[in-house]
Amino acid sequence: MAPFKDSEGSPTGAAPGTSVTPPRTVTVGTALKWVVPVLAGLVVYLLPQPDGIKSGGWAVLAIFTATVLGLILQPLPLGAVALVGLTVTMITGTLEPDVALGGFSEPTIWLIVAAFFISLGFTKTGLGRRIALLFVRALGRSSLGLAYGITLTDLVLAPATPSNTARSGGVIQPVIRSLSENAGSHPGDESRRTLGAYLTVTAMQINTVTSAMFLTSMAANPLVQKLAADHDIHLTWTSWALAAIVPGLVALLVLPALLYRVFPPTVRATPEAPGQARAQLAELGRMSRQEWTMAAVFVLLLLLWSVGGQVWDLSATVSAFTGVALLLVTGVLTWGDLVAEKSAWTTLVWFSVLVMMAGQLQELGVIGWFSDTMTKATDGVGWQTAFVILTLVYLFSHYLFASNTAHVAAMYAAFLSAAIATGAPPVMAALVLGFISSLYGGLTHYASGPAPVLFGGGYVTLGEWWRTGLIAAGANIVIWMGVGALWLKVLGHW
Repeated sequence: MAPFKDSEGSPTGAAPGTSVTPPRTVTVGTALKWVVPVLAGLVVYLLPQPDGIKSGGWAVLAIFTATVLGLILQPLPLGAVALVGLTVTMITGTLEPDVALGGFSEPTIWLIVAAFFISLGFTKTGLGRRIALLFVRALGRSSLGLAYGITLTDLVLAPATPSNTARSGGVIQPVIRSLSENAGSHPGDESRRTLGAYLTVTAMQINTVTSAMFLTSMAANPLVQKLAADHDIHLTWTSWALAAIVPGLVALLVLPALLYRVFPPTVRATPEAPGQARAQLAELGRMSRQEWTMAAVFVLLLLLWSVGGQVWDLSATVSAFTGVALLLVTGVLTWGDLVAEKSAWTTLVWFSVLVMMAGQLQELGVIGWFSDTMTKATDGVGWQTAFVILTLVYLFSHYLFASNTAHVAAMYAAFLSAAIATGAPPVMAALVLGFISSLYGGLTHYASGPAPVLFGGGYVTLGEWWRTGLIAAGANIVIWMGVGALWLKVLGHW
């Protein structure tokens, strides 16, 4: 049950330790992936500009629209698409370079980068795998117990793993594959329903919940924090976690059991799983010095993120970089590890561009215009009804998106403005929309980074994935807008 490994090697003639990316072949599909965003941007640009939008605002919206569609269709990798969009804002004179490049100075962006490095420590040291095996050993005598073991693994790793894709692909998916194959459950044939299909859909829906529970457990959450701050709503790591803890724990208890009922495995008992976990733990041996160091840094980070701001006036970004520095000094990570962490640097580029564009849409009045439009559409009803309508539209519109972050960048600020304009309490609106920004990640097989990773395992058909995704979304609506609303009331957020 080893973590995934890259299979790429250096081509003949390449320098040792380097790889050469083969030239991209231009196909009709690739051309359409370029044409659709460009045409969409041109259509938006040619539409009459509404009143109240400042000079340049409509052009930014056109470029933003094309960029978001590019991030969804991906004619190029994410970072490259964002870089093209950034270049267009400058070469057309829509934005000055100092403004266009301003997103790279946002502390929330660097929080994500630092947290990617921290999550790398879990994978490199093997601590993440050890944690998973410990839960399987303790809870793995039944299929439902295995599901709860996977749930606890994801929950423990989530606060320090902003890449929910890394949690799924680097830790959870290998565990599922090993457990399933040991139970005789294989992808692509009838045995898939024995165990693998159930564990896969459960892992996906659990991932959406753990991603919603912490500011640092999903890459788009800091973007939510930034966009909320633009509305003078300040969400801290602690306030986010406190608001999400009750509905999150309820959802983590309910979803594995619900999916066990509506999409059950054919094998209910797995008495051999704890023994297999014990054997693999024995192979791992005692915790290494690096694992102990990683665990200690993780505990310190949780402490700093929880009370560091109040006690030592440390921001979440400073706390995260403190953890990274400690991992470097202690040798858990090397500078080469950080340089090679492509996901972190790619995220830095496309996140910075989206944050910049979203900020300019706010600054130039586009978000305010859209908010007014949404407010008028819900005029005549109480804020509670209007807020429910807005949140449901925001959630189910994710069928049109293949990225949590792209959805947040495109719609979060506008929906938050509209919700506040209808009379919804600002902090409550910001938090609920923020939670939904993770919870819709399990709707489809392309809805978020973990979805194609888990779906690609071959245990679940497309129809089963969409059906269980819709059922889980319904359960989350009840839990987060029922139990969650009552908890937010207790906290005084409305």
